[in-house]
Amino acid sequence: MSQKILLLSDTHGYVDEKILTYCQQADEVWHAGDIGDPEVIRKIESVAVVRAVYGNIDGREIRNLYPVDERFYAEDVDVWITHIGGYPGRYEPRVREQLKLNPPKLFISGHSHILKVQYDKKNRLLHMNPGAAGKNGFHKVRTMLRFEIEGSDIKNLEVIEFPRR
Repeated sequence: MSQKILLLSDTHGYVDEKILTYCQQADEVWHAGDIGDPEVIRKIESVAVVRAVYGNIDGREIRNLYPVDERFYAEDVDVWITHIGGYPGRYEPRVREQLKLNPPKLFISGHSHILKVQYDKKNRLLHMNPGAAGKNGFHKVRTMLRFEIEGSDIKNLEVIEFPRR
């Protein structure tokens, strides 16, 4: 049986009924930081199981609830979520060293507000950044990712887009 995941980031204090509808359809919602307001997580938790990390804009309450890094297994997939991670070939120094020593199968970061899914051949991992689901920032479209994990397979990846306004 597969696990349905909704991946979002950079809500910056914003969540609406459209986002919550997608959350209800997921087995787990993963938030890659810059939550912005604890109420965002409370609303998502009212409809789904949540895993999250804090981002650079998050205050003490969110930092007390969530770590800077979340490393776990979903089915047979080793997953690492952090907010500021960079991209293949341009990882943050803190991340780069850990990826060399012990790369996950799926590496997730947020922060850039740019949706990107890219295979990293060097570290043999899939990198995902879901872009930004909130309204604050330079992005023109709000985005999230939806996918399934079955055993060691990551499949049925979908991009979800909403107008910013």
